[in-house]
Amino acid sequence: MKTLKLRLKDKHAKQLTAISGSVNFVWNYVNELSFKHLQRTGKFFSAYDLAEYTKGSGALLSLHSQTIQAISETHAKSRKQFKKAKLNWRTNKPKTGKKSLGWIPFKKSAIKHLATRQSGKKALKSTIQLSLAKGQKLVIDLWDSYNLALYDLNTLELVQDARGRWYACITVKNHPKKHIEHGTGQVGIDLGLKDAATTSDGDTLTVKQTLKWAEKLATAQRAKKKQRVTAIHAKIKNTRRDLIHKFTTQLVKGNSLIVVGDIKSKSFTSKKTKLAKSTYDAGWFELKRQLDYKCKHAGCRFEIVNEAYTTQTCSSCRQISDSSPKGRTGLRIREWTCECGVTHDRDINAAKNILAVGLDRLAEGIPSL
Repeated sequence: MKTLKLRLKDKHAKQLTAISGSVNFVWNYVNELSFKHLQRTGKFFSAYDLAEYTKGSGALLSLHSQTIQAISETHAKSRKQFKKAKLNWRTNKPKTGKKSLGWIPFKKSAIKHLATRQSGKKALKSTIQLSLAKGQKLVIDLWDSYNLALYDLNTLELVQDARGRWYACITVKNHPKKHIEHGTGQVGIDLGLKDAATTSDGDTLTVKQTLKWAEKLATAQRAKKKQRVTAIHAKIKNTRRDLIHKFTTQLVKGNSLIVVGDIKSKSFTSKKTKLAKSTYDAGWFELKRQLDYKCKHAGCRFEIVNEAYTTQTCSSCRQISDSSPKGRTGLRIREWTCECGVTHDRDINAAKNILAVGLDRLAEGIPSL
């Protein structure tokens, strides 16, 4: 199973906002009901218990019965996950300080794919029918970059972003034609700030979107243009994710083993380092997240290893020489020559050592013949 996120046409925004108000009403009702039951009995309501109290309300709220069940199930799951007796109140009133973004869940029985058609030379558009209350249907059009006709749709959630745009998050079963085939190579990846990622083959990923948009973002913030600020933040986020997607897909296609260092963002986000903005902009967590699920999908081996001393160690002689970069003072050293005579690029050398650590770990798990 995987989730596809597709943009809806803006013409549906007004109707979806109204429906999300009914979803919020159900959420707030089960939230308050669960809390009062806990106060009286000391026990939590399950999603099954909540269904008894919301039964038959779909016709009044113009919601499908299974949509109401999905709200109760999500509430029970979230309450257990966050270990809270009462969750946050939901509202879609724009004047409210804590406005909730729209959310409308649908189960498989309420979803029907009507058509996928060509729009322009390459683009596709799909139409999906969603069931609301008895006899009521919601037909939505969306830009389809995956071709939904190839997939078996499972569940669907309509979600709203900070700019008021609506998206359909659809869980589908993987289609064999969409399976990513991996190559036979092996690669190590060193994560950094100058380049977000450097491979042992010399390929690099440079993000730095926050720096690129910093001046325009500051101008919009000083002018108090909230919509412009939100749009710039969305541009930074989407561009960063797109760059990482392209980079990770090429890695998975070309390799059967990918090894990454276990660098943690927390080590660079303290006030002492003054590297928080650059660290968040690098997107290390997102890169590792994408590699993890793409490797599982393609049958590629993905390892995260201890990267201690991989920058200082020579990848040729495996020794730490006096000329190798060490500590924070050595961050400005981008190229160095080992005592064995080999000249190294700092990041490529680290990536080669990270790959070697990964291969050594795998070798330990292989029984001798």
